[in-house]
Amino acid sequence: MTQIKRSLAIFAAIVTINLTGQNNKALITAFSQSYDYEAIAKYDAAITSFNAVYSATSYEINLRLGWLNYLSGKHKDAVSFYQKAIALMPAATEPKWAIINPLTKLENWNEIEKTYLAILKLDAKNSTANYNLGYIYYVRKDYGSAKKYFDVSLNLNPFGYNAMLMSGWTNYFLGNKNEAVILFNKTLLYSPNDKSALEGLSLIK
Repeated sequence: MTQIKRSLAIFAAIVTINLTGQNNKALITAFSQSYDYEAIAKYDAAITSFNAVYSATSYEINLRLGWLNYLSGKHKDAVSFYQKAIALMPAATEPKWAIINPLTKLENWNEIEKTYLAILKLDAKNSTANYNLGYIYYVRKDYGSAKKYFDVSLNLNPFGYNAMLMSGWTNYFLGNKNEAVILFNKTLLYSPNDKSALEGLSLIK
């Protein structure tokens, strides 16, 4: 009886291995087909490649479908797939960066703000996330919040054009004229005839 149990256990293990191999082969085929279709801009066909292998618990498939739906202009569907990927891998910044693309097309700035904040919880010193979040607050004329994030970006990139210029304007609107002058002048070192920096300096007397 023991021998029979051992034989059954071995058989079950072999079947599991074979099924895993078959599943993986099907996944590889689906991904490969999706890349081929994407290369010729047949995005709907690329999406269809995953019909037979889709799993709601697959991070990779949901991430891929998020991208393909974004390319096909199905931005709400793209957001949905990216949200699934985020839920499956909450410690990953990859899907959070990706979801910003369709959210931008949908002009969902509140969700974009939340996404950048989520990225910064995982990567507090990310220069791009700090700058972009600062810019969102700048557009809203929330200059105090904008400065908080622009300052981080500027500290990481002291001679970065965007960080210098936007920090200059933020300080200008906050009434920090000395800081604004310094930043506008530094911007001119990077871009000697920069119209925005020159305009800022012209407004400060």
